[in-house]
Amino acid sequence: MQSIYSQVFALLLAAMILVWLFKRIGLPAILAYLVTGVLASSPSIGWMSMSDEMHFIAELGIVFLLFSLGLEFSVPKLMAMRNLVFGLGGLQVILTILVAMPIVRFFDYGWLSAFTIASIMALSSTAVVVKILKENGALNQRRGQLSVGILLFQDIAVVPLLISIPLFAQADNQMLASTLAIALAKGAFVCILLWAIGKWLLPFVFNEVAQVRTDELFVLSTLVVALCAAGLTYLFGLSMALGAFLAGMMLGESQYRHQLEAEIRPFRDILMGLFFVTVGMQLNVGFVIEMFWYICAALVVLFVLKLLLIWGCAQLIGERKKDAIASGILLWQMGEFGFVLIALASTHELMASTTASFLIALGVFSMALTPYLISQTDRILGVLNIDSEQGNEQFQKTFGSHNLNGHVLILGYGRVGQTITRFLKPEAIPYVAIERNPLLVQEAQNAGEPVLFGHAAQNTILKSAKVEQAKLVIVTMSDFEQNQPVIDAIKRVAPGVSIIVRATDDIHLEDFKKMGVAEVVPEALEASLMLISHVLHMSGVPMRRILRRVSQERENRYEFLHGFFTDGSVEQNSEPLERLEYLHAIALPESAFAIDKQIAQLNLTKQRVVITALRRDGQEIESPDDDVILQANDILLLKGKPRRVERAEQFLLEGLS
Repeated sequence: MQSIYSQVFALLLAAMILVWLFKRIGLPAILAYLVTGVLASSPSIGWMSMSDEMHFIAELGIVFLLFSLGLEFSVPKLMAMRNLVFGLGGLQVILTILVAMPIVRFFDYGWLSAFTIASIMALSSTAVVVKILKENGALNQRRGQLSVGILLFQDIAVVPLLISIPLFAQADNQMLASTLAIALAKGAFVCILLWAIGKWLLPFVFNEVAQVRTDELFVLSTLVVALCAAGLTYLFGLSMALGAFLAGMMLGESQYRHQLEAEIRPFRDILMGLFFVTVGMQLNVGFVIEMFWYICAALVVLFVLKLLLIWGCAQLIGERKKDAIASGILLWQMGEFGFVLIALASTHELMASTTASFLIALGVFSMALTPYLISQTDRILGVLNIDSEQGNEQFQKTFGSHNLNGHVLILGYGRVGQTITRFLKPEAIPYVAIERNPLLVQEAQNAGEPVLFGHAAQNTILKSAKVEQAKLVIVTMSDFEQNQPVIDAIKRVAPGVSIIVRATDDIHLEDFKKMGVAEVVPEALEASLMLISHVLHMSGVPMRRILRRVSQERENRYEFLHGFFTDGSVEQNSEPLERLEYLHAIALPESAFAIDKQIAQLNLTKQRVVITALRRDGQEIESPDDDVILQANDILLLKGKPRRVERAEQFLLEGLS
């Protein structure tokens, strides 16, 4: 007992020190966990060996990761992503296997072993990629959505692979087809069973738990649900992670989604760290040194192969080259499920121990290199001469011919940027916005807003927005480190333009002034001024008449400022999206149900959705009358809660309520 305690203590201490050290020098924590595992199992300084208990604990990390990932995906959202999941994801997995099999077969492997190795190479790391996307805030960017769509199909594809590989190893091939069909039928049954439990039983359970108002019970219930779902799929011979993902996806539609994710995060992060420790423990340092150059060559082949295939598949379905390449860089590595398949194939003697060691080394090094390569994505795109101006064809077509002069340039088209534009528009002040989120840009452009896609720190993007002819530039991002390169770029292209910057507080006020900023609006200071105004008012200071007028103006403007374009993310400025109304632009094709009908006939007010504007032949009609008859190619701007807007869109297009 004392020996086990000492080993675990040494493991946690080494992980703590290495994570701290790697973070201090700018390296990801994943790499620190891998190094911890290598040190723990090395022949010279190692102090522990791999055990079944360690494997089980590490697998729990994958379970909780997939559970938290499932919380972010509802069934309607998964169906909405079906082109990415089943189209792009399926194409990537199938093509990778078909291309990699002949390459592996060239090295004198049998077809069954070649299929197994090719399947391992086709999978990518959900743990690494999702963690990096969350840390970078890129989960809702287009490249992030492409990557998550492919990863979801890969996770689904693991299920038949886990079932089929042991069956392929059987000598009796005549029974193979029937055994495989039975196994897949069991998989379909357990998926339907979990879906039904998550749809009808779990919301009732968490309603009862929430009424008790005990944090411990909520945490315990979350752990039990995730582990029960994982155990159910395990009993049917399926992946534990699949069950956790399905349970999370069902609970993702409930109002407890954010609380569930917050409760599961500490367990997930710690256990995920232990998973990567166990991966590092499987790495044979002596074998790696002996085969180092062969491993490097295999890494290059893996990177080029998966990058080209993902690039080609994404281009085939009409994605931008920039996002396609970025997705390839995100997904080039081997995945954590690859280690599971390696162990499974070794158990059934489908590959030799040396092959398994080589693949483990390949997986560890590819995971370790991934964070660095992702950080170099922009540089790689620059080498390939792919800039951020791609995807702005709609902006150039609509606004490129306009003679922009004396306009206001808004950097960032989130809630703050949109609020500014709504005050500029009634005053007929021309404006152009630059936004980095492609989904948000697409929504705004569909509604006829002059929004340009790109990074505001790039000279080409600023010149496209004609910053040198702008009367004023407004920087709506509040982070100082993020604003520095943007302001420097503006001053290089247009040194005489006036700049207004939004800031969290007044700590960097002098720094902004030295950079040439005309005005700084610190949010904390403005909030303090408003707070003290209320305090003075409630204390009887004779400014109450002015404050009453200010409050009255705010009430009059509240409805006007209530709706905002969104990118479909779970949160917007840390405020749950379901609590807000948002704007959504929808184009009516000739086959739409709403064509040739009056707005009054559609009775959208019953669904609590408002048509705030209608664009027809390039002209915008604000708050169209109820007797207006809708025509083909009209663009409607809908405002309401997200789910209500989704139902209204389905009704307008298909007549389904």
